[in-house]
Order: sequence, then structure tokens, then C-alpha cells
Amino acid sequence: MTNGTPQLRMDIRPRLAEMKHLANATSDRPDRLMVEASRRRPARVNPPEHFVGRGGYDGDFLAGFTVALPAPQGARARDVTPVGADSSGRLDYQHFSVVMSASRRMAMFTAVNIEGARSVSIPREDDDWFLDGRIPIDAQLGEELYAGNRLDRGHLVRREDPNWGTAAGLANVDTFHFTNCAPQMDVFNQQTWLGLENYVLQNARAWNERCSVFTGPVFRAADLPYRGALVPRSFWKVVAFLSDDGRPSATAYVVEQDHELIGLEAAFGRYKTFQRSIRHVESLSGISFGELARFDGFSNEELALGGLSISAEINEFADIRV
Repeated sequence: MTNGTPQLRMDIRPRLAEMKHLANATSDRPDRLMVEASRRRPARVNPPEHFVGRGGYDGDFLAGFTVALPAPQGARARDVTPVGADSSGRLDYQHFSVVMSASRRMAMFTAVNIEGARSVSIPREDDDWFLDGRIPIDAQLGEELYAGNRLDRGHLVRREDPNWGTAAGLANVDTFHFTNCAPQMDVFNQQTWLGLENYVLQNARAWNERCSVFTGPVFRAADLPYRGALVPRSFWKVVAFLSDDGRPSATAYVVEQDHELIGLEAAFGRYKTFQRSIRHVESLSGISFGELARFDGFSNEELALGGLSISAEINEFADIRV
């Protein structure tokens, strides 16, 4: 060191173990090198012909219990990204469908059919994510949102959910489209949300081996601005199924990641998961689930109590009521 200035050492060849993390680095300031690298890579796009033959979500999947695709209402209906001349915005994949939000460039909601008895276990290998060529590329959030931070590409249709039957492999690959993901903090995605999804999938066997699941972000003006996008602070999930006694039933859940998004910094607080009414999710999302609220005990209880809003925090899966 000369006059307080470190001596330049051109002879050192550092190894990985000798490299240090920047003590004051914060992930809300993007890793510029990683973001720029992601922008330079050609975007991987599956062309429209790649999806020929996909039937997508089936509203008649539950025998005798028709559960139609949800319908965006009012401002949400005007925010749907059209697919060519189809104003419904329905993007069909193997065993699931997605409807995109034009203003948010991410899924407004997803809809998947799950058949537990025919589920196929497919090992997760390299995550190769693709853009969907059936809609404009700039209508989708891509890799640049996720580079160099702790945001996960959170599957909205869980990777395992549509992986059943002879086309399980195709369904697995289909889940790796940016249209089917939303930015979720890694701990949120890997722990709380995953735990609820595991519960849903496991119980599909008890619920006459089948269920239909809808998932989406709650879009609010106060969501977190980040890299030209708004990161949702909470997500909802609605499950329709036939109970063991053949009774049509439906339940709804809201999971929050609000506090974990502050600065996109490391935070390991407990995520709050609530069982809510389908009526409440309709109010949050601006999406109608048709007659489904009729089969939801929380919705019926709220109506009986004159519109009072009811919620139940889920601390363990035994807290869930169906």
C-alpha cells in the first residue's frame, strides 16, 4: 500500500472461493450485467403452430359438475390480451389454459384440470422458459424481470398439476411459458404457495380423483414497481371438486407476499394464507366464477350474515374446510 492506496497486483488469479459478495448490494438495484445479458440473448419463442391440437381447460372435466372458464368483468374484460381475432384471450396448453392481462403483461388467471389417479411424476431438469408466439412478444414479461434478483418465475399452473395421462410430458413442457408465471419471492414460491398446491394435488385423489384449479394475481395500483413491471403483493386460488359423497364443492384461498417484497430483500417472515369466500376473490380479481360461489360454504355464510366478509387464517392444512 502506497500513501493509503492499495498496490495493484496483476499477478493474482482469483478462484471462485476467493470471490466475495458485495456487502451492501441490494437486489432492488438490478445486476446490470445479468439484466443486459438476458436482453442480449435471443428470446426463445414457440410459434403458433407449436400449440396445434392443445385442448386446454375442460369445463366438463368434473362428471356432472360443469365449471366454466372464469369470465373477466368490466375493466378486467377490457384488459384481456386478445389472441389473434379471439377477444376471449384464451391461450390453450395441454390440460390448462391462460388468459393474459394487457396492462400487466402477465396472466390474469390460469385454469387447469387435475387428475390425481393418472398423474405422472416427471423429474424437473433444466428450466427452459419460452415466450408464446400466439400473442405479441412485448405483451409478455420475459427473462429480464427475473435476472439477478430473488424473484422466482412462479408457476401459476403448478408444474405437476397438468402432468397426467399419455400427454403428461407435453403438459410439463407447456408449463414453462412466461404466460404461466408471475414474479414471486423465492421463499414465497418455494414454501407457502408450494405447500398449498401440494395439498390440492394430494387431495385430488380423495375428491373423486379430479379437481379443477384457477389461480391468479391480485392486481392493485399499489403493487410494487420493479423493472417496468408491477409485482403483485398477493395471489388467489379457487378449487372446484366433487367431495367423497359426490357433493359439488368449491373453496378459495388468498396468499400474501406483501412484506416480503419490501426492497426485494431477504425476508423470511411467515407468509399469511387465508381461506376466503369465492365472492371475495371475485371482488379482488374482477373475475366472475359464475355459479361456483353457490357451492362454497364461505360464500353462503357471508350471504346468510347479510354480506359480512369472512376469512380464516390457515396455519396448518387441517385448518382448511371443504
